Amino acid sequence: MNTNKERCDKIVRDDLILRDEVYAIVGAAMEVHNELGAGFLEAIYQEVLAIEFCQRQISFEPQKKLRVRYKDCVLQKEYCADSVCYGQVLVEIKATRELGSKDEAQLLNYLKATGLRVGVITNFGDPGRLDWHRLVR
Repeated sequence: MNTNKERCDKIVRDDLILRDEVYAIVGAAMEVHNELGAGFLEAIYQEVLAIEFCQRQISFEPQKKLRVRYKDCVLQKEYCADSVCYGQVLVEIKATRELGSKDEAQLLNYLKATGLRVGVITNFGDPGRLDWHRLVR
């Protein structure tokens, strides 16, 4: 018999925006972390994650330039995302000891400025595990 909590948990899981896409991205990042571990620069993780995305047939655009909007104006200054997967998920790569609220605020600002709704921060800097956060605007 399902309890109220089990029903609520299922509703929350089913209502996640781009749930399957984020799971695929995080799965690829976990594989990279399992193979390389911590200690490399972000550029290395960027390149290796691109290989993993290709092997898993995850559509992505590395170093995607995105235009920032302010009210009804599109700014000349562009933001360069580490990757945009499936044309909808902004992926930020970090290689620091731990993620902080500054990293999440940065990603939320990028989402707001670009009009994308979902972002994932992947941090390869923790030697024990991949640290990742899914954020929705």
